[in-house]
Amino acid sequence: MAKIRSFYGYRPRKDMVAQVASHPYDVVNTEEARELVKGKPHSFLHVVRSEVDLPTDVHPYDDKVYAKAKENLDNLISSGIMVKDEKPSLYLYQQQMGDHKQVGIVACASIEDYENDVIKKHELTRADKENDRAKHVEVLNANTGPVFLTYPEVDSIDKLVNELINVEPEFDFTADDDGTIHRLWPVTNPEYIEFFIKEFEKMPALYVADGHHRSASAFRVGKKHREANPNHTGDEEYNFFLAVIFPGNQLKIMDYNRVVLDLNGLTQDEFIKKVGEKFTVEKMPADTQYMPEKKHSFGMYLPDGWYQMTAKDGTFDANNFVDALDVSILQNNLLSPILAIGDPRKDNRIDFVGGIRGIGELERRVKEGDAVAFALYPTSVDDLMHIADTGTIMPPKSTWFEPKLKSGLVVHFLS
Repeated sequence: MAKIRSFYGYRPRKDMVAQVASHPYDVVNTEEARELVKGKPHSFLHVVRSEVDLPTDVHPYDDKVYAKAKENLDNLISSGIMVKDEKPSLYLYQQQMGDHKQVGIVACASIEDYENDVIKKHELTRADKENDRAKHVEVLNANTGPVFLTYPEVDSIDKLVNELINVEPEFDFTADDDGTIHRLWPVTNPEYIEFFIKEFEKMPALYVADGHHRSASAFRVGKKHREANPNHTGDEEYNFFLAVIFPGNQLKIMDYNRVVLDLNGLTQDEFIKKVGEKFTVEKMPADTQYMPEKKHSFGMYLPDGWYQMTAKDGTFDANNFVDALDVSILQNNLLSPILAIGDPRKDNRIDFVGGIRGIGELERRVKEGDAVAFALYPTSVDDLMHIADTGTIMPPKSTWFEPKLKSGLVVHFLS
């Protein structure tokens, strides 16, 4: 039984939302964030990437960074740029990228559900990143970036959502970075709020689509507050964290591709010969790109062009759902045994390229010095849910969701 609830959100004024809304903290690095905030004093990157306002020699995990983030958030509120809603609310958040639309419910999710695996995970977290976000939540006393959750679609929820968004939204703006349209409708009617709460109570599980570090850190901070409060009831705000919850059939997962710096001492001919032991390898005609159209098929780009690879029989266990993922097949049969990339989380010889950058980005990387690039068929939402249901873990960098959630549209305070 999944538990959600409404909350008093802090939101930008309608005339300021386009100036405040920003990339999520984990989509850009510090250098990119410094460039993005130039001429944008109200960008929420000043809160989620507050090192942009400090000297370049200050480490992103320095205590000064969290103090600056709190100062910047406090300034947005004290200046009236961000305002507390008058009523506890849920929010409907629609994103439109080209012809693709998806509508999620912005709500508070339960740390108890996270603890009891009602909110299911499919990735491991890194200690340094989890510590960073936990410190950020604790110092600011707020969830500044939502966790991206999903669930198997429910007709009754879809019906009410579609009715409620059939009016002018409170927010409606186009992001200047990628042209995605973002719209937001507050839901303050107690009957509608109660309807959504009751519908989610019928669900056996929610699934983390993106935001494993944010959810883990929110749980850690909430648990710390819980243990320190002798009068704990379970109803305190620290027991809940900010989330946007989308029906799975609306989500768009793109390919998450790989580039590798070198061929591990092999010549190209030697490398292709070794690859051919586990994959059929077919050279594509000159000036022809290859993007996989089905599972277990891969594109490989080398300096002389594109190749199509198909996993041979026996390269994976079809009864093992994780082993049968394309990211696993590539890792277990090529990246690890041939290119000696044992842990892709830590090996600096491999990099990951989200499908939003296009297949041309893989070509560019190889032309500029990387040795080989691999294009993968996207992992599906069904794959994600199935793996989470079985309590197993996806390999790193298995999913790339688009469009990305904006930070700064709604903030949830823990008290």
